[in-house]
Amino acid sequence: MDRSIDQQAPDGARTYGVNMGKGQAAIEIARPTGQVWAVVGDFGGISGWMPGIESCRVEGNDRILETMGMTITERLVSTDDAAHTITYSVVDGAPVEHHTATIAVTPDGAGSRVTWEVEATPDDMASVMATIYQQALQALKSHLEA
Repeated sequence: MDRSIDQQAPDGARTYGVNMGKGQAAIEIARPTGQVWAVVGDFGGISGWMPGIESCRVEGNDRILETMGMTITERLVSTDDAAHTITYSVVDGAPVEHHTATIAVTPDGAGSRVTWEVEATPDDMASVMATIYQQALQALKSHLEA
């Protein structure tokens, strides 16, 4: 899915034809999709499984994370319980001009596959974020399979 055309930036400005960096993290988890989605789909529950999140609070559609001495605000863009997807954007506190990420949980045999896709500018931030997300998915797997 290409969202590089006609994107709404956090400041409300529209961008057209901007090249964004893209990255993806993925993992298989030996738990049913519904069980994995119950954790991943909880927008305010990320501090229960993602390393480095010192606190998380939700205010409306925003979650405010305290992590590594930073306060990062992420805005919920959409959630689809039937499709097991959640999309959010970083709107403040991180060194990005634009950021959109989607986490999806899909069936994989008796377990689940979780993918975390990110688009960001500056484009080199996408690979940085994908690395962080891969580490977070490993922590999610450990959390759920314990």
